[in-house]
Amino acid sequence: MARRCPVSGKGVLVGMNVSHAHNRTKRRFLPNLQPASLLSEALGRSVRLRLTTNAIRTIEKRGGLDAYVLGTSASKLSAEMVKIKRQISKAVESKAA
Repeated sequence: MARRCPVSGKGVLVGMNVSHAHNRTKRRFLPNLQPASLLSEALGRSVRLRLTTNAIRTIEKRGGLDAYVLGTSASKLSAEMVKIKRQISKAVESKAA
């Protein structure tokens, strides 16, 4: 499983630990990924994703998973999120018809 957020795109960064004596050793900065279940009203079920805490806050600010995905262009979303967007848009169209 990749250490990358499908919403924000944040991934692993590489840097250095620097001691007081200025000895340098390589280290990895991991994103703060958390398993999250987000309720999709259009699908009528929850969607489980591994998101950064920043992405969870962004989704909640935009009004939930459905509003965030439908309001974001497909070119800015990852492949996993584009698949969810297709499912949500299809469910919205079928409820409207």
